[in-house]
Amino acid sequence: MLIGMTGNVPLNELGEFLKKRRAELSPRTVGLPDNGGPRRVAGLRREEVAQLASISIDYYTRLEQGRMQASAPVLDTLARVLHLDDDERGYLFQLAGKTTTRARSRGRQKVQPQLQRVLDDLTATPAIVQGRRGDILAWNALAAALVTDFSRIPEKHRNYPRLIFTDPAMRTLYADWETSARLAVAQLRMEAAQYPENSRLIELVGELSLCDKQFAQWWGDHRVAARTVGTKTLNHPVVGELVLDWDTLTANTDPDQHLTVWTAAPDSPTHERLRILASWTADQNLLASPPLA
Repeated sequence: MLIGMTGNVPLNELGEFLKKRRAELSPRTVGLPDNGGPRRVAGLRREEVAQLASISIDYYTRLEQGRMQASAPVLDTLARVLHLDDDERGYLFQLAGKTTTRARSRGRQKVQPQLQRVLDDLTATPAIVQGRRGDILAWNALAAALVTDFSRIPEKHRNYPRLIFTDPAMRTLYADWETSARLAVAQLRMEAAQYPENSRLIELVGELSLCDKQFAQWWGDHRVAARTVGTKTLNHPVVGELVLDWDTLTANTDPDQHLTVWTAAPDSPTHERLRILASWTADQNLLASPPLA
């Protein structure tokens, strides 16, 4: 599902999100009696959600149809009733316009000087800086050796979600490509709630929805996730399997810029393979350097 727009207003994203989430719950999950008979809809009915939230069926129906705005207390209650996690709860509030502001006109991002200095100092740790929409703003040599040579990608296409879905090499690099791709979609969906009028984000979602059926399906699932921490396994063509922990740091000077670093436990096989990759990268860079006069 694309980001629908009518007069620069998201087309009932809140209602779609509520419907998706209630469809995933059963009466038994939320403590309601279930006679085991056939149900006309998947998951909870509207009236069951309204009952659990102590609001009228008409009120909840209007919310799902995009004909009424919910108050913060009602959103809190719905988040509890629908068993939303912290990321999903934050997304719900953003869709309702309770915790975010409209996006301003923004120019092309450039990496913050502080983050660039951190990248330059990280010679044994792969790291990249991502901006809005997952645009890759900067990287160090080891990140290029780990993932891909970002400098060979045109700047307008240098985007992490786009790379995941359009570069065939990513499907073999990531041992669990689907989980990584779903996470990229969920993070992009979270940003879409914060900046619903961002034309470049809308263009990116439209492009990926047309070129990849899985992206379109997962976008329609309304899953959301923040950039935090995690673990990924890569099948690297030079050094083999790498089990890497990743962490994300946000720049205080620009909250839309995030430094992602990949690390490995000391003395682990991956830690040793990263050292080998760093040495291999240094040798490659030395061979590529022009000879001294």
